[in-house]
Amino acid sequence: MLRHGIAVDPGTAGCETDSERPLIPKGERRLHSAAAAMKKLELSFDLIFSSPFLRARQTAEIVAGELKLRKLLKFSDELAPAGGFKALIQKLNELKPAPENILLVGHEPYLSRLISLLVSGGENAAVEMKKGGLCKLEVESLRAGHCARLAWLLTPGQMEQMV
Repeated sequence: MLRHGIAVDPGTAGCETDSERPLIPKGERRLHSAAAAMKKLELSFDLIFSSPFLRARQTAEIVAGELKLRKLLKFSDELAPAGGFKALIQKLNELKPAPENILLVGHEPYLSRLISLLVSGGENAAVEMKKGGLCKLEVESLRAGHCARLAWLLTPGQMEQMV
């Protein structure tokens, strides 16, 4: 899971709605570092699934471009801030052929709650995804409840130090 990069503040002129907030240059730079760190970690993805909100879309496009996976990029309202976990999990489970490695790109607190749900079975575990942060979960069978193991959680600063 990857949280979108640093975006303009809510209420910024030119952004009528929250969904229209773009990344700022620092956010873009950090995402290029995150993609380089993903290469160093030898991560590969069969699918990149992103929120359609502009800042998440831009985040997913940067990473997909750096990893040469643009054709694997798809967008889903289930990853928007008001998306539903059960609907997302159902959508992922219905994919044929079933992808083994998926990168989900989204927002806070949605991603932290999803991580909590999959790791602990509840939504209240104290997990915080920094903007541009990356989390790896290992899952045998995806379901809405305890089904995953937290492999690691990296901050943007940690990823910058890797490259």
